[in-house]
Amino acid sequence: MSLRTQTDSYLTFNIEKELFAINVGRVLEILEIQPITRVPQSPSFMRGVINLRGNILPVVDTRMRFSLPGSDFTIDTCIVVLSIENNKEATLLGVIVDAVQKVIEIKADQIYRSTSISSHFKEEYIAGIAKVDEEFIMVLDVDKVFSTEDLLSNSQEN
Repeated sequence: MSLRTQTDSYLTFNIEKELFAINVGRVLEILEIQPITRVPQSPSFMRGVINLRGNILPVVDTRMRFSLPGSDFTIDTCIVVLSIENNKEATLLGVIVDAVQKVIEIKADQIYRSTSISSHFKEEYIAGIAKVDEEFIMVLDVDKVFSTEDLLSNSQEN
């Protein structure tokens, strides 16, 4: 059995007062916040859609996705465009975050699995918790947090 010492790059960002990370391989671009067109009868965390160079991009509010209180957008609020894998297909999705921080390197052996993170975050949404420079960072499993099946099943509740 070999020890994994692979290092990956992660985009870090804030939601509420928590620090999160997503593997940069999933991040396509970062957009300034812009007007979002609401889609009727969509779940509350589905803010709507935007026009991304002629394509319709669904936008999810991460605060609402994690059942956190809503907040007004600030100068730091932005939309991170992600590539999500659903049933072996790539789907583009915009996620609203409070503020993007920076890209950091996290070694695989710095990411620890946790069984009790918080009542706001489903355990399967978190790939692990990394400790970098005395800071704890929740590493998201974007395919689970933003899965199309999960988003659609929640839309039928509203």
